[in-house]
Formats: sequence, C-alpha cells, structure tokens
Amino acid sequence: MPNQEKQTTPFQYEEVAEQKRLNEAREAGVPWKKWGPYLSERQWGTVREDYSKDGNAWDYFSHDQSRSRAYRWGEDGMAGYSDDKQLLCFCMSLWNGKDPILKERMFGLTNSESNHGEDVKEYYFYVDSTPTHSYMKYLYKYPQSAYPYNDLIETNRGRSREEFEYELLDTGIFDEDRYFDVFVEYAKGSPEDTLVRITIHNRGPEDAQLYLLPTLWFRNTWTWEQDAAKPVIRQIENTKIHASHQDLGEYVLECENASDLLFTENESNNERLWGQPNASPYVKDAFHRYVISGDNGAVNSSKTGTKAAALYRLDVPAGGSQVVRLRLGAMPAGFDTFDQVFESRLADANEFYDRITPPSLNEDQRRVERQALAGMLWSKQYYYFDLDRWLTEHDAHPFVGNMTGTCRNSEWFHMLNSDILSMPDKWEYPWYAAWDLAFHTISLSLVDFDFAKEQLLLLLRNLYAHPNGQIPAYEWNFGDVNPPVHAWATLFLYRIESELGRADLRFLERSFQGLMLNFNWWSNRKDPQGRNVFAGGFLGLDNIGIFDRSAPLPTGGNLDQADGTAWMAFFCQCMLEIALILTEYDPMYEDMAYRFLEHFVWIAFAMDRIGNNQDSMWDSEDGFFYDLLHFPNGDSMRLKIRSMVGLLPLCASTVLEHDTVKKHPRMIELIQLFRKRHPEVIEKISSAEDLDKGGYLERRLLTTCNRKKLSSVLRYALDENEFLGPYGIRSLSKYHLQHPFVMYVGGQEYKVQYLPAESNTGMFGGNSNWRGPVWMPVNALIIRGLLQMYPFYGPDFKVECPTGSGNYMNLFEVAKELGDRLSKTFLRDENGKRPVYGGTKKFQEDPYWKDYILFFEYFHGDNGAGLGASHQTGWTGLVARTLDLFARLQPEALLKAPKSIMADMTRDQVAGVPSNPVS
Repeated sequence: MPNQEKQTTPFQYEEVAEQKRLNEAREAGVPWKKWGPYLSERQWGTVREDYSKDGNAWDYFSHDQSRSRAYRWGEDGMAGYSDDKQLLCFCMSLWNGKDPILKERMFGLTNSESNHGEDVKEYYFYVDSTPTHSYMKYLYKYPQSAYPYNDLIETNRGRSREEFEYELLDTGIFDEDRYFDVFVEYAKGSPEDTLVRITIHNRGPEDAQLYLLPTLWFRNTWTWEQDAAKPVIRQIENTKIHASHQDLGEYVLECENASDLLFTENESNNERLWGQPNASPYVKDAFHRYVISGDNGAVNSSKTGTKAAALYRLDVPAGGSQVVRLRLGAMPAGFDTFDQVFESRLADANEFYDRITPPSLNEDQRRVERQALAGMLWSKQYYYFDLDRWLTEHDAHPFVGNMTGTCRNSEWFHMLNSDILSMPDKWEYPWYAAWDLAFHTISLSLVDFDFAKEQLLLLLRNLYAHPNGQIPAYEWNFGDVNPPVHAWATLFLYRIESELGRADLRFLERSFQGLMLNFNWWSNRKDPQGRNVFAGGFLGLDNIGIFDRSAPLPTGGNLDQADGTAWMAFFCQCMLEIALILTEYDPMYEDMAYRFLEHFVWIAFAMDRIGNNQDSMWDSEDGFFYDLLHFPNGDSMRLKIRSMVGLLPLCASTVLEHDTVKKHPRMIELIQLFRKRHPEVIEKISSAEDLDKGGYLERRLLTTCNRKKLSSVLRYALDENEFLGPYGIRSLSKYHLQHPFVMYVGGQEYKVQYLPAESNTGMFGGNSNWRGPVWMPVNALIIRGLLQMYPFYGPDFKVECPTGSGNYMNLFEVAKELGDRLSKTFLRDENGKRPVYGGTKKFQEDPYWKDYILFFEYFHGDNGAGLGASHQTGWTGLVARTLDLFARLQPEALLKAPKSIMADMTRDQVAGVPSNPVS
C-alpha cells in the first residue's frame, strides 16, 4: 500500500444530522444502512428464477404465477423494505374491491407481449430518500376500477413496432381522477427502529373503499438451504406481529388500529400451479384468496406462519385521505413519538439536500436533482446469486455432477453475489449491469461516497470478476462485453475526494489491481491479433450497427470497431493517470504508467494508420470515424454510418500538466526512445501544434482527435441536422432519415435509418434503440471529453455551435450547452411543460402528476420524450451530476487546474463526503 503521509488536510465543515449518520456507519460500524429499499420491483421472469430447459425466463416464471410461487433467490414488492440480506421483508398490498388479484407487486409486459419489449405498466415514483434511508418517500397511483391486465397485453401484442406502445393512461382507467395516490414513507428512529406512514388520497369525485395490507414475511430460505431453520412470524397482541429468525434476531411490527392480522406461509401453492398436493394448507397466495375470494380457511387461524399482514378496510372520502401508521423494530416503541420522529427525519432530509445543492439552482432544478438522487437511492437492491449452486441445480455445472444440461453463464460458476447493489431499474432490469453501474457511482457520489466506491470495488472482487479478468456484464449473459468505463469512474471519485482533502489511496490502489486484470483481458481477448484495434461486440450500444455486432457477421470476416478501440484508448488514459498518482507514493508504478502511455499511442495510431487505403477507421475525406468491415477475401470497407460509434473517440482525451512527465525521469527516457524509434507514429496521432509546442500553459494533450479531427467531428456532432438535438446528442445522425445506410448480403437487405423514438427491429429483443434517441451516459462522456480538452486549447479555440449558426463557442461553452440541453429534458419550459413527458396531458398539466419525475432509459431524439425503461434512474440519474457540475464549475478555475472537477467549493455546499480518511 502506498504511503499516505502526503494526504491533504480533510475539508472542515459543520456536519448535518444525515452526514453524522454516514460517518457513524463508516467509522463506528453503526448499522444505519442495515434496513433500506432492498427489494426488487420484480423477481418473476428473471434469469435467477429460470429453471426451464430452453432458457425462456419470461415464460418460465410469469406474473400470474408470482402471487402463488415462492421465489428461490430474492423477493419483490411495492415500496419494498428489508434488511441488507433480505431475510425479513416488508411491503404494502392493495385491493380496490374490483381487481381480479390482490395488488402485491407491479405488473408489466414481457418481451413477447409488447411491441417494444418488456415494459412496466404502472405509475410509481421514488419521491425522496436520504443515503442512510433515515427518510424515504414513495408514491403509487392505484386505479379505483378493475386493473386492465388483459387489455394491456392484447392491445400491445397486436401493435407493430412502428406503432406507439399502449399505456395504462390510454386505457382510460384514470379518467375523472378515479384513483388513489398511495404515499409510503419510512423514517428511522434508530438503526433498528423504522416508522412507516401510509397515506391514501382519494383523487376521485366519489367516496371509495380501499383494502390495505401492510405485509411482513421471511424470504424462503428453508426450502432451498440444507439444515436451514425455519423462522416464525406470530401474533403476540391484537395489533402486534412478532418475527423471529435465528440469524437476524427478533422484531416486532406494530400495526396501529388494524382490524385483523392474517398469517400464512411463504411457500408455493403447488395445487394451483401444478395440480400437486400442498405440504401445508397455508401458502403464499392466502391473502389474495382471503380478501378477494372470501376464503377464510386460506389463512392460519392459529395466527402463525412465515408471512403476515395487517388488514385495513379504509373508507376514503372524495378529495380526502386516510393515514395508517406502523412501526417495525427490535423492541416495541409505540406511537407516542411517531409524528415527532417523522418531522425530525424529514427536516434532516431537507437539511441534507439544502447542504449539497448548489444555491444557484432554481426551485425546479432542485426538484429534479433531488428526485433523481432519490431514484438512485431507492434503486438499491439485495442481489443474491450463487452460480455454483444454480448451475448444479440445472445439471449444467462444467465440473460438478453429470453436466447433462446446458445453460447460460456456465463459465461463471465461481460467482457468489450476495450484496446490496445499485440497479439500473428494479422492474425492467432487476440485476446489476456493469457499465451502467460505473455511471451510477458518478451520481451516487453526490450523496454517499462510501457506497459509490463500494459498488466499483464489488465488480473487481474475486466473487464477481472472472479469474481471467473479465467484469461480469449482467445476468442474461455475464460474458457479454460492456464498455470499460470503470477506470474512469474510479478516477472521478478519487479526484473529487482529493479536492475535499480525502485522497483515498487505498481505494485507488485496490481498484487499480482489479482494473489491471481487466485491461489484460481486453488486450488478450478483444485484440487477439495484437493490432491495437478492438472488436468488443455490441459494447452496450445494442442495435447501433447494421449487423448484430455480438454475432457472427453475415458477410463473414471480422469488424474493427471505432467505439471499441476508442473505449480502450480511454481505458489506457485513465489507467495512465491512476498509475501517475500512485507513482507519487510508490515508484514501482512508473513503468506501468509508461506502459499505458505507449499502449494509448499505438491505439490512437491504429485508428488512422493508413487513411488512404481504406483499412483504418478514420475517413479523411468525410472527417469521421467508422467501423471497418474486413471480408474473408482480405478486402475491407468502412461502414459509413454516422453514429455514436464515430463520436466516442471524443471521449478519449486527457491533459497532462507540463511538469507531470518531468517528475519521472525513467518515463522521460522511455518516451524519448519511443520518439526516436517511431517518429511517424507521433506525427500521425498529433500535430506539432497539439503536442510539441504544447497548449494553454504548456500542457500536453493525449487524444485520439488532434485539432483537425476534433474540428471535423464536432462539425457533425454540433449540427442540428445531424447529431445535435434540442435535448442532447443523438445516437445516430438525423442525416440517415433521408439517407439510410443499406447493404445487401446473400439477397437480404440490412438497413440503418434514423429512428428518433422506438426501434423497429427485433435485434436484442427490440427493446432498446441506438438509432436516433438521446442516451444520457454517452452524452456525459462527450461532455467530459470536451472539459478535458478545454484546459489544453484554452478559451480562444472555438467551434461553431450549432454548426452553420455563425455562433462560436469554446469547448467549455460547448460542454455547458450540451449539459443544459440534457437538463432541459426534465425541466419545465416556458409553457410549463416538461419535454420528458411529451404530449401526455396528464403528466404535463395535472397538479398531482406534473411535478413527479420519471427518469427514462433514453429520450426521443427530436422532442425529448422519455422512452424505454421508465425508472432507469441509474445512468439517467447523471442529470443530477450535470446540474450540480455546471452550477459549480468555473471555466477560469478549470484553466488553472484541469483536474479540478469542481470549483468554488464552499463549506455550505459539502455533504455526503466522509469527515475522515479511510484507514
């Protein structure tokens, strides 16, 4: 471990109450984060629960089965809450007196049921949360009429890919405001004392009745785990439920004014599912049968089991509300201090966000930032997956048993995941995704540095990363290849903490060791010929190419990917910077730093090796980067699709201070030797003006885009008829609307056309589209690249923005313009409308809807309307960092200190950062 004596003095500030909790959790082990929103919104239809022969997870475990079938690996529930091992779980269940089923979990469509892939068909919002979950707020909008399950399935299934999706609002079920707003709030009196307040508002014109069942249950471990003791839930008083678990301990749920307490077992109803006898008459779907079918025998009259619910029959007047109070803790505490504790925790939450939010943000910007961060914090989930056991249970383990079966992820048998993880979306994607997670940490660091850093380190641990160095992608295929953005995220977090006086070198070095293994995997597996060009597959960009880049090409041959190669150039730069930081504390890292510098140079050279012979990615005539297709006969051609693939080289840019290399004589010696041996390489990757003379304040620039390439690529990127949309950079140029790219192979047409909204292709399930919409993560990296280059080129280097407008901006101003366009997606415009909600009148005008924000997966390339997963606050949560960044960052300060991510940081603006260095 490097010597930490050179750390700067920690930034001094007065701690707010929530910050004290964060510090207590880290420094004294106080379990403030033990309880939180760790349930999935959907466990059915996931790979972990799939024990089918054909790997069809969606059909094997359906929504219809979920109320009756015990899960194997996790639990789900609305506004769910649990301990950090998801042993004891809590959520609410609802019935409006008309639905065919008890509403215990969110409903949505599978890939086969929807015209645009899987999609949740409910309206719920993550309204608020502190990082320790000392206060949380959630909103669910529950119709008063029977939920239109079949209508949603059949109508969507009957629509083509060219048509819009059929949404819940389209069914008319919210007409005349006949629905309930169900607010669920949690407040912690202590780490082991959680208060729950459920407030039901009747927004309709008539009085309405609602059945509310706050439900407490144990995740079923006793059925699957050998010798596992079965826990017990039982009634101890008229309104108190006692839960006992050999590992978790004893807890009591106090249910104020409950009319009855119901008990059953969290075990499958074999009779309903498969026509087989039940081991017990009391099964998972008992409350559904009791409430809806009036089956009194479904629940255990002995008031014991592993699942319990308090029953409330609420008459809610038109325009009025009802409140239900509960308290879950290790000891009964009653309700005398209930309201006082809630008021205090809400005040703490307000104090915390007032501290971390830049004062210059207006009310609407603050609302968007806070809800974005709330979504990030609500999207935590306990993720349990033991691949060794799962593969054995499938008869597909490569080294254990007979291996009579085959299934996905068989080469990942080493994996044992049992942690709280940040999810992209707890309904659409209730499993971690590697490159998404790196972006999550950028936003999460605004509120909780510890959790952000832990997330990055998890992916590099032995129980996650493959022994060969590959980082797991996601559970549908851990072996898929995601962009290597984790070194950048590591460096980002380290630099922010360093600016606050907390240079966490232990985190940096621990990350570096895992990242080295991952870098070697990339070099060995994705550049097998050693040409410094990379073919990583779809690389998270799904259907951006004319072919499925993860499958064998219909032409035969192979593909050199401009994005894959740019990602690796970026990876090299970040590893170089990390190694240079570590060299300050341990000279052994100097040789590693040079290794990454040299590798970057070769990669940048390979992207434009021989531009006139059609065998490099840079097209000097067009002034743009393209994928390069190699045919089996040795011929090659550039796939001239103007897409995000050609913009990503902008991200591979970093600036070194003029004295950085001079501090390292061994590196100087090696650089001089390289210059002497390969002058043509240095000349090709950068002009003399860029490198030899240096830029602003004699800095050095490492980039795949020298000044000429930069100007050319930005000319496309900033053209509103090409990439620049009103709400960010599109993933495909609008040029291809009238000029689609078409190839014919074997008599089949392959076509790429600008599609600003949903995909019209079935590639990757048809549920994502990189052929036009705006995607937040790649926009964020382009902004990062521009901010990196600004301190080199200085304020006098300007480009036309938008192209053809006659308006010239320097690179900082361009970055800010892009950031403003992204943020405007969620903010009210001059007409009071939020572009993210498109033409949906309810969201735009209704006072009970318009200020609750959904953070979608991607956005319409022309009007900014939200598309894809509606709760993907994961990487779309970057809007919080974008708002924060440009409210703080000053161009003058950036010129003076390029590595300063924030400027003008004051004590009133600092929170979420630990007060003491990590030992």
